Amino acid sequence: MAVLTEEQSMLRDAARTWTQEKSPVTAFRKMRDSGAELGYDPAAFAEMAEMGWTGVIIPEEYGGSDFGYLSLGLILEETGRTLTASPLLSSALAAASAIILGGSDAQKGAYLPKIAAGELVATLAVDEGPHHNPEKVALAAKKGGSGYSLSGKKSFVLEGMAAGLYVVSARTSGKPGDKEGITLFLVASDAKGVSRKALKLADSRGAANVTFDNVEVGADAVLGEADKGGELLEKVLDRARAGLAAEMLGAANQAFDVTLDYLKTRVQFGQVIGAFQALQHRAAKMFTDLELARSCVEAALTAIDNGAPDTAELVSLAKAKMGDTLHLVSNEMVQMHGGIGMTDAHDAGLYLKRARAAEASYGGQSYHRDRYARLNGY
Repeated sequence: MAVLTEEQSMLRDAARTWTQEKSPVTAFRKMRDSGAELGYDPAAFAEMAEMGWTGVIIPEEYGGSDFGYLSLGLILEETGRTLTASPLLSSALAAASAIILGGSDAQKGAYLPKIAAGELVATLAVDEGPHHNPEKVALAAKKGGSGYSLSGKKSFVLEGMAAGLYVVSARTSGKPGDKEGITLFLVASDAKGVSRKALKLADSRGAANVTFDNVEVGADAVLGEADKGGELLEKVLDRARAGLAAEMLGAANQAFDVTLDYLKTRVQFGQVIGAFQALQHRAAKMFTDLELARSCVEAALTAIDNGAPDTAELVSLAKAKMGDTLHLVSNEMVQMHGGIGMTDAHDAGLYLKRARAAEASYGGQSYHRDRYARLNGY
């Protein structure tokens, strides 16, 4: 377990208090039942911004606190516990990272203060098919005049309906599957030729398919270097993956805690079911997997903060391990609760659905196991 500074401990405790008091699972359920188009409560997100959560990784000169990825991970873990839906991951972590790592001074000055203040929601528009494959970019960016014209489609864009700004991966040369020839662009969601269609996901979060039809952007919309965006994109995605793994850790821990309480109170055959050895073994398996997963997630976030050379490997290890662990714990939560666990009246189903959606986002277990092996020379 990572050794936290006093400030980080205070941040985690404040996040825990706020999520449990202001954004419990009942708040998520209410948002889901209301059919909220954006897939989150804007008022709750505004409160997060007021507390400074949207500026945790953003440099101080742009209105943030420059507090690091482990710190933001601690907040995301707490939001994961109560299934709090918000653009914190997509905007304040993923898109903000893209601008911090690849942006010019002008781009940083234009967008980071707005993201830090919660005024602008930004997100990554990367994948084009049903599976995560960042190199398989077909969306074309043709050079012409003083800029580029973008045409193509992006699928499963997280917070795609709420976003005012997209970080779009496009192909400026080569063919889909090539690492070279990818360029990242900053595109306003209200630009001429941009259209979006809301998706209904199993976990009731916000997502959209976005179409770009000859969208004209200037040369100043390029993020980083033209044709060399593949490496930048991987770094950005690794930050998003680590942040999502932290959120998944929170969800898994809460699902385990609720299940453990049930094992201690549910009476069957004249005794609490937690007295049955078979269930004790299954609970012990979950506990040890959760401890291992925490080590992986905190190692990945710390590696990002330290600029460690093995960051990519540690991130893929964390996302794969966390995916497996949350899958197991969410399944066991339903199973061990028996009949009530199968109903919508109980929260078990909400954790199961969130688990499946989170597993698939930014690469599932098989994707990251394969990537981990490849990075280690296999």
